[in-house]
Amino acid sequence: MKTNDQLTLPQELRATPFGPRPSRAEAEQAVRTLLRWAGDDPDREGLLGTPDRVVRSYEEFFAGYEQDPVEILKRTFEETEGYDEMVVLRDIRLESHCEHHMVPIIGKAHVAYLPDRRVVGISKLARVVEVFSKRLQIQEKLTSQIANAINDVLQPKGVAVVIEAAHQCMTTRGVHKPGVTMITSRMLGAFRDQPATRREFMALIQGRHEGLSNA
Repeated sequence: MKTNDQLTLPQELRATPFGPRPSRAEAEQAVRTLLRWAGDDPDREGLLGTPDRVVRSYEEFFAGYEQDPVEILKRTFEETEGYDEMVVLRDIRLESHCEHHMVPIIGKAHVAYLPDRRVVGISKLARVVEVFSKRLQIQEKLTSQIANAINDVLQPKGVAVVIEAAHQCMTTRGVHKPGVTMITSRMLGAFRDQPATRREFMALIQGRHEGLSNA
């Protein structure tokens, strides 16, 4: 994780765990090289601004490297009037990129936890999904990272994360199988140890819980 001092530096001056970050000019030159490798002319009118646009897009796609999930989850609330049932946030839009081919992973995440004396704002759960998804990923690791971060910081009685996503590395290249969705899950604490709790969570995210269909 980055220190506060490092997070205040301009992006181009921030080091990575693997050494100094390349400059923006170097990143744009890399895009120009790829355009030439693909067989096109980076100096033609339609591509003149492409290196800059790609680099700016990458700043958005991979913004998760600049954010700390622990800081996001640290602010909690203890005035819960004894609430101890599960908190579920379902259908969180998820956009990530495959670390093997750097193409999109698009889907949704469902997150739940069983509070132990304290709760966190629900927007923070969505932001944790965002932080880890805005990095190069495989879905299995992404699922575990989200669940582990919530578990480590909140220390609840249990955490559950399910991700359903389509991988363009499979749909637009390779085997070319559109319409395929990958589902991964990570269950911790009560969600792993208590089948009834796990079943309740799965029913909630699938909309089968009593009363939900009539809401």
